[in-house]
Amino acid sequence: MKLLFTAAECVPFIKTGGLADVIGALPKALQRAGADIRVMLPKYRGISDEYRDRMEHIGETRVQVGWRQQFCGIEKLVEDGVTIYFIDNEYYFGRDGAYGYMDDGERFAFLNRAILDVLPIIDFQPDVIHCHDWHTGMVPLLLEANYRHESSFYNEIRTVFTIHNLLYQGVFPYEVLVDVLGIHSRYFTPEGVEYYGNVNFLKAGIVYADHVTTVSPTYAEEIQTSYYGYGLDGLLSSLGDKLSGIVNGIDTKSYNPSTDPFIAMKYRSNLNKKAQNKMELQKELNLPVDAKIPMMAMVTRLVDSKGLDLVIRILDELLYYQDMQFVILGTGDPSYEHWFREAANRYSNKMSAQIWFNEPLSRRLYASSDMFLMPSKFEPCGISQLIALRYGSVPIVRETGGLNDTVHAYNEFTQEGNGFSFKNYNAHDMMSTIKRAISIYGQPEHWKQVTKNAFSGDYSWQVSAQQYVDIYHKILD
Repeated sequence: MKLLFTAAECVPFIKTGGLADVIGALPKALQRAGADIRVMLPKYRGISDEYRDRMEHIGETRVQVGWRQQFCGIEKLVEDGVTIYFIDNEYYFGRDGAYGYMDDGERFAFLNRAILDVLPIIDFQPDVIHCHDWHTGMVPLLLEANYRHESSFYNEIRTVFTIHNLLYQGVFPYEVLVDVLGIHSRYFTPEGVEYYGNVNFLKAGIVYADHVTTVSPTYAEEIQTSYYGYGLDGLLSSLGDKLSGIVNGIDTKSYNPSTDPFIAMKYRSNLNKKAQNKMELQKELNLPVDAKIPMMAMVTRLVDSKGLDLVIRILDELLYYQDMQFVILGTGDPSYEHWFREAANRYSNKMSAQIWFNEPLSRRLYASSDMFLMPSKFEPCGISQLIALRYGSVPIVRETGGLNDTVHAYNEFTQEGNGFSFKNYNAHDMMSTIKRAISIYGQPEHWKQVTKNAFSGDYSWQVSAQQYVDIYHKILD
């Protein structure tokens, strides 16, 4: 089976969020399952010379963008056994960031057309093009509206579209559809890509792909409701068995406490060695060094959706009354950044606020913390809780999206469960759950069991990759 993954970001080349982790890891799992898989990305200026110097120029073409023909270079490298193609255009991608520009509609219209235009040049005819998030959502529509009519090369290609986060939809003015993408206006209907008078790239992927997936079974259900559906719940509810939820995995080779080069003491499931990591981190962050004190961590973007308003509501009370330590790592909304800095000043012997992002430090937080807090308003899948489980940091989560599918509340009587959870988006419910986790931490026999359950889970891509393979076979039959 020949597969092409298309996306806006991919580890290790460019990353703004969890999408990059998926595109970096899932193709390797699909390759192990027997697929001939390639990945196609924009060649951003921000990609480091370490990778740019290894790229091989394999061709070029001109891509029609409105009335203009834009240069499109094609470069290639092999990373971890997977072939990666880069779409090169300095005008669109020679910028410091991946997206967030005023002309993103035109930039990604170019990318969507380029993805299809270069396939004959690289001599790769995929059975399935798997598009990820709005940035490549127009590929299924372009195939339907333009390319299948122009060349038999495209006739048998099928498409899968994955929604990683429905909040971000790629909504642009009508002109992007006709004047930039060159798609006929007959597709600008409520049943097509029209969305409140504009063009919606993500909606195009949902409507015109042969199958739609999202990143957890619970999120697949949630996005069919008005609260989580962001105006597309009716459309998503109409898909029936064309919509699937498949939980993400993590790269268990990279995220491995027994080999992680960034942590002080490597371990498999040894809590004593984990405690030594905690003491080294306490020294690094100028916190009191005490192996026995429970440490709770967050590694997160400091944005509203991550449940930070709940944390702010209870953190003073929690740190005042509880014998514990709290560490937060991340950047985002300046008001949140300021609040957590001030809180760390108030509780300098109990809290550290690391308002930046540092991948090695994030690994040390996973390896050192006893508990990992994720009280998200919504979380399509979440990767942080999977990494935490892999490192034996017991998650405390709200039961939403992938958090609900991967973290199961510990039961003292059956000794089942790998974490702690609360259902309502409520600060007091979260506080009660944190207190319960601290109570269990104080009971060594139960804490050993819940961490054993965390360590013993399979968080790899193996099972999920097979579910994707089943979908590919289904749409090709």
